[in-house]
Amino acid sequence: MTPFKFEWNPFADQPHNVAPRSERTRHHFRHAWTYLTLLGSNIIHGVPTYANYRRNRRMMYRAEIPIEPGMFGLAVSPGAGPGDEVFDLLKESGARKVLFRIPSWEKERLDEFTDFARALKKSGFETVIALLQRREDVFRLEAWAAFLDDVFGRFHSLSEGFEIGHAWNRTKWGVWDYTEYIRLARAAAALREKHGVRLIGPAVIDFEFHLYPPILRAVDFQVISALLYVDRVGAPENAQYGFSAEMKMALYQAFARSGAGRCPECWVTEVNWPLAGTGKYSPASGKPNVGEDEQADFLVRYYILALASGLIGRVYWWQLAAPGYGLVDPRETPWRRRPSFEAFRTMVAALSGSVFVRRERPNGGDIFYFRKDGREFAVAWTNGRAFEHSFGRPIRRIAGRGGEERTPSQNVRIDGRPKYVFF
Repeated sequence: MTPFKFEWNPFADQPHNVAPRSERTRHHFRHAWTYLTLLGSNIIHGVPTYANYRRNRRMMYRAEIPIEPGMFGLAVSPGAGPGDEVFDLLKESGARKVLFRIPSWEKERLDEFTDFARALKKSGFETVIALLQRREDVFRLEAWAAFLDDVFGRFHSLSEGFEIGHAWNRTKWGVWDYTEYIRLARAAAALREKHGVRLIGPAVIDFEFHLYPPILRAVDFQVISALLYVDRVGAPENAQYGFSAEMKMALYQAFARSGAGRCPECWVTEVNWPLAGTGKYSPASGKPNVGEDEQADFLVRYYILALASGLIGRVYWWQLAAPGYGLVDPRETPWRRRPSFEAFRTMVAALSGSVFVRRERPNGGDIFYFRKDGREFAVAWTNGRAFEHSFGRPIRRIAGRGGEERTPSQNVRIDGRPKYVFF
């Protein structure tokens, strides 16, 4: 049994890292062999992964991609506030795919979670449930399996899938090496046929796709998932170790494909940018925190880069209501819609049911063209200096990031704030 007590940070919706550093260090030394097996698995899959990555980079944004309404996901917390307000905001956002978490240590709330899932289904939303683990679950596999059995039995008809585990490659979430996660995931796989459920995983957070090959060989997930944050480098176009967000997405799908031995459906089940000035409510400190306008800009740019790539089937924003990073601020009455909420709502309304057509990159900017209802429109921005751009065709109207109408003109100013240009 783990010698330290699990502690939850209710302000940032994540655990405190209470495990002593010395104990974690000893664990890594005792289990050094896991790093060798991880290295061996990546060497074996290195050539096909690199080939898949190169193929993805060549193919990205060069084929027409249908943008379905179900590609836009939004996460919620059942205990975030008044139920009616949550449902009203969900409906207003335009999202039809909803994700919420069930922690293994909150089994006494399963009736509440069940009622919430039923209300979502009745309101027309399709739900994915993320199942959270803690260190105790690694040591008490029978209790973890009993928790899974109970959840699958209750929710199999209310959820389209279950994400097994969460951000487990961070020790504060209770898993200290990939073999421990495999044991948790295999417990879920053993119950799959009994309940007829679809499993999603492995829910690796950040840019650590080298963990995928041995896990995907050990566990068959119907959907591959990643919590693909890029906030540490600011804008999604910025590079980390030479990889921008779109390059990370190409690498993510390449690792998933070579590890699973097939072309899997890949989702991003969590992403956000934490907000500056929110103090204890921010899940990160320092550089990842941005202003509300930057968050709204980055949200639209990330979704379009992901969904138009043809590699990512769905993206969930974490989450609707949260003081430190949500689309709305629940500290105010009524809840205040942030610019990111208006940006999300406008994006979903404009892009749902469209077809991505092509990408152009004038002056280092980005112009993504879409077709909908027989008409073409573009979404344009730049991560560099603003510039004036002529589309060389009549412009019917221009809408800002939040749907506000702009005066049409032949030359359009392209800056960091996405604009919708309708022809």
